[in-house]
Amino acid sequence: MTIKDLEPKELWSNFHALTQCPRPSKHEEVVREFLVNWAKKNKIECRVDGVGNVILSKPATKGMEKVSPVVLQAHMDMVPQARAGKVFNFEKDPIQTKIVDDWVYACDTTLGADDGMGVAAIMAVFTSKEVKHGPLEALITTDEETGMTGAFGLKKGELHGDYLLNLDSETEGELYVGCAGGLDASLSIPYTTERAPKDMVAYRLTIGGLKGGHSGMEINTGRANANKLLFRHLRWVAECGIRIISIEGGNMRNAIPRDAEAVIAMPKAHEECILKEFDKVAGWVKKELAAVEPDFFAKYERVRMNPTVISEQDTQKIINLMMVAPNGVIRMSRDMEGLVETSLNLAIVKTTASKKFMVHALLRSSVDTAKDALGERLVCLAEMCGGKCTLSGAYPGWKPNMDSQLLKTMKQTYKKLYKKEPAIVAIHAGLECGLLGGKYPDMEMISFGPTLQSPHSPDERCYIPSTKKFYDFLVASLAAMPEKK
Repeated sequence: MTIKDLEPKELWSNFHALTQCPRPSKHEEVVREFLVNWAKKNKIECRVDGVGNVILSKPATKGMEKVSPVVLQAHMDMVPQARAGKVFNFEKDPIQTKIVDDWVYACDTTLGADDGMGVAAIMAVFTSKEVKHGPLEALITTDEETGMTGAFGLKKGELHGDYLLNLDSETEGELYVGCAGGLDASLSIPYTTERAPKDMVAYRLTIGGLKGGHSGMEINTGRANANKLLFRHLRWVAECGIRIISIEGGNMRNAIPRDAEAVIAMPKAHEECILKEFDKVAGWVKKELAAVEPDFFAKYERVRMNPTVISEQDTQKIINLMMVAPNGVIRMSRDMEGLVETSLNLAIVKTTASKKFMVHALLRSSVDTAKDALGERLVCLAEMCGGKCTLSGAYPGWKPNMDSQLLKTMKQTYKKLYKKEPAIVAIHAGLECGLLGGKYPDMEMISFGPTLQSPHSPDERCYIPSTKKFYDFLVASLAAMPEKK
């Protein structure tokens, strides 16, 4: 059995087609062309706006002309993450899928159900001759995962709906009515190099085997950050005369880093002692993380000595910076139990040819002032290290509207379908609803989707039984929309 055999077939066949289109963030050309050609083949009105969003339109079905117009919204890009050792080119290779029990996985890469399932649902609705609906539009945005470029660049007046259904949530049975805002931080710390002292040997220290995951959805699960663990190891032996040669960890701002490595030089006289200390720290970490990160490992290997190293003073500065830099949950919400209010993901660290130590972090908060204060904390930290921190890409949170007609309609529809109330929740991850709401303040919005686990990691999976419930609920909601305001 393949995913094309799963029910509902119209949804899964569309998703399969999307898995054959390379679509990592910033490289959506292939999937955009696919969507445009698909729309043309099915005689669906389609246009591409100035930033690369695909916008579809479909008239109301017979008898539904007076129903409020609805916008269906999803994003076309996916997070490209592969398991260590997996050879895969996200810009060229199709995603390979497999079914394990009731779950669909990819083969050692991210699956792209975030948000391929949302796009597949839009395609199914727009080609259906049976779904009843009022006037429909669809907004399939570009580059959501690395900057929300499509939502940022969407011009006012492009959409005409009263309601927007965002199909980018990850737990069936939950209606999302609010989300956190976000902010990018880039720290740049200069360092000096010098000729390597005599009688030094070089080692590559690698941290790996971590789960990683979505830096919004899974920041509160206790999953480890490979960058932080790397520097914990280095700090333990910092006074043994080690020097950093190079650092590289993480590769996506919105993914908890799973792997990190440092190439360091150490005095040959202390080599055996330092390696024993690395093993000691790794043993501690292994015990601490046994329940949540059972596959954690730290390994080292002798490598060719580099002629230059980072100075002793700047080696210490970089290690100290990473030890004190905040990471993970900063504060829980005081208004909604179990919801993270503010967090920070130390996503990417690297040394550069221009002799800068770079740190890229994604900050999230449902309280804009808390997010801004956290950003200033990083600015101060960078300045204390003789560097600078640039804050950019801020996007607003989405404030819940508990009195919206759309929420009332969808709660009633869900209860009628499944004989129980849906959960009404807010999410710590970023959704495009916050940005879109700023451009269309009178448009009521709800976000929902099928059940996904571990998005933004190679463990990403989609729960098959949830997909039919998700799609049936979408179809029933469109049929239940009230008449125009």
